[in-house]
Amino acid sequence: MIRVVIGSRNKKKLKEMVDLLGDLSLDLTDLTPYPNAPEVEETADTFVGNAALKATQLALVLGAWIIGEDSGLCVPALGSAPGVYSARYAGTHGDDQANNDKLLREMAALTGAERAAYYISTAVLSDPTGKVVASVEGRCHGTIVTERRGTGGFGYDPLFLVPEHGKTFGELPLEVKQQMSHRAKAFAELRPVLERLARGESIT
Repeated sequence: MIRVVIGSRNKKKLKEMVDLLGDLSLDLTDLTPYPNAPEVEETADTFVGNAALKATQLALVLGAWIIGEDSGLCVPALGSAPGVYSARYAGTHGDDQANNDKLLREMAALTGAERAAYYISTAVLSDPTGKVVASVEGRCHGTIVTERRGTGGFGYDPLFLVPEHGKTFGELPLEVKQQMSHRAKAFAELRPVLERLARGESIT
């Protein structure tokens, strides 16, 4: 069975990906079995650029198929911020509460359509030589509410309202979120490529 490594140590992100792709005949794992794998600096100014950096650099080091993924929240009224800085919007990487607090402050004077936002996920698949063989993107559109709602999910989920459900990602059951999230859409695009890989077909 071919091993495909998700280039992340984010357990919540990994669980979401495995839930979406775990039925494939592939050995899916994250970086846990590779304690010496380098931390790839996200120095690109686009999501796809950061995803490609992770995929290609880790592939060259580990000699494995790598999925590099970068995702975040964009608010057009804020010039698409937090954007590629979503995980460190308030300064400290991964501090969800501080990031949420800053977003609420930045949007305090915004109303109506100005509170529109979208989540974006970009995934890049690299072969073991570091060659990019697939690049996909998924988006989920919604609105930023004025206070946290729900305790599920991670990142900006308690603030991200999905209009058709009238609830935030933080309030929606995981199985509902996974049917419509930006990451679900991106990996639905990547799935046909991974299916070919699982069957042993050439995808390069």
